[in-house]
Amino acid sequence: MHHRIYNFSAGPATLPVEVLEEAAHNMLSLGETGIGILEHSHRGKAFVEVAEQTEADCRKLANISDDYAVLFLQGGASTQFCMIPMNLLPEGKTADYIVTGSWSKKAIKEAKILGNAHVASSSEDRNFCYIPKEHSFSDSPAYVHMTSNNTIFGTQFSEEPDVPDGTPLICDASSDIFSRPIDINKYGIVYAGAQKNLGPSGMALVIIRKDLIEQGPDTLPSMLQYRIHEKAGSMYNTPPTFGIYMMGLVFKWILKQGGLEGIGRHNEKKVAPLYNFLDNSSLFNATADVDSRSQMNVTFVTGDADLDAKFIAESKAEGFDGLKGHRSVGGMRASIYNAFPAEGINDLVRFMQNFESQNG
Repeated sequence: MHHRIYNFSAGPATLPVEVLEEAAHNMLSLGETGIGILEHSHRGKAFVEVAEQTEADCRKLANISDDYAVLFLQGGASTQFCMIPMNLLPEGKTADYIVTGSWSKKAIKEAKILGNAHVASSSEDRNFCYIPKEHSFSDSPAYVHMTSNNTIFGTQFSEEPDVPDGTPLICDASSDIFSRPIDINKYGIVYAGAQKNLGPSGMALVIIRKDLIEQGPDTLPSMLQYRIHEKAGSMYNTPPTFGIYMMGLVFKWILKQGGLEGIGRHNEKKVAPLYNFLDNSSLFNATADVDSRSQMNVTFVTGDADLDAKFIAESKAEGFDGLKGHRSVGGMRASIYNAFPAEGINDLVRFMQNFESQNG
């Protein structure tokens, strides 16, 4: 096997090695079928079994009841930015958005094209370095939308916001889906692009309460109706078969880690050495407020753009890839999703200690 370096990319991101190895093994033949996973018909018995097991393991992981549908849809999370208001924002109603970064700004932009959207709270006043605690909701909103983790700015909700009684809470969980325990029953919809914690890019996992599905108008194009996808079992058209297969392998891997409780403990322990170092460093500074810090994306700076660039170049030469911060904020970002190895964090901290001693 080729030497693997530490991949700190925000996405597509690190996947479990054993998942990649199993997928590689099944490229030429899925089990004993003689047909590779990429070649199987989505209507054939072999793939139907894969899809059914993937949904079953998803439901087991998050304790998802029959009141919710589990959908595997194309277009990533960004397509959900428009599908949600198309289906759930009727004329004359308002949707509320908690704006905590670039992706929630994109989500509300799409909603405003389709109807009335209201900013219930925002952390843009301090460049999204914190999670708002106070919200100003509109009267009887159609739904409240949040982004649970903000990859660019390194912030994360520690708990769900309190929303008006009877209002569906909708969560874009693209960058922290299944990284810790979640009570699905608190949400109307949880959706996530696959490319950070679940599998390859190009698809989304959508967990949606069935009564919300029925609220959607049946006048929408078929591919944009949750109703159509739910009735067809995510196979209205040819689904992203390889993505579903890979997601299924990742679900099995998370179950082996002790489920969401186990992976949550692991992630909390994994990130601690990096934040501990940043809190005591004389050179590096974490950019997110302490009570809003993300376990998935750690953002930090030196305060000197030239020194940041030097750090990024030297870290890449040492086998730490993807540490350059998003172009909109600069600095550095270590994305450490579920499958990122703990030893990579320890090695990064040692490198940062050496860099600080030479440049501090």
